[in-house]
Amino acid sequence: MNWDRIEGNWKQVKGKIKEQWGKLTDDHIDVIAGKRDQLVGRIQESYGIAKDEAERQVSDWERRNEQLLKGDQHEKTY
Repeated sequence: MNWDRIEGNWKQVKGKIKEQWGKLTDDHIDVIAGKRDQLVGRIQESYGIAKDEAERQVSDWERRNEQLLKGDQHEKTY
């Protein structure tokens, strides 16, 4: 998973993050800013789960959103 690309497309990705982890606030999302370790930490903190469980959830989310996270350059906004 290319998290550099996610960081660059954070505005598009953060809606999907909020869909998956609704307890994350807009402030959390802004702090995460496309950084995987920050996402894992905020999930762990917000949901009161172990780090390995938060890592598993993020890995599962990555697999489900692989196409989005590849940053398909064919879609352009005019």
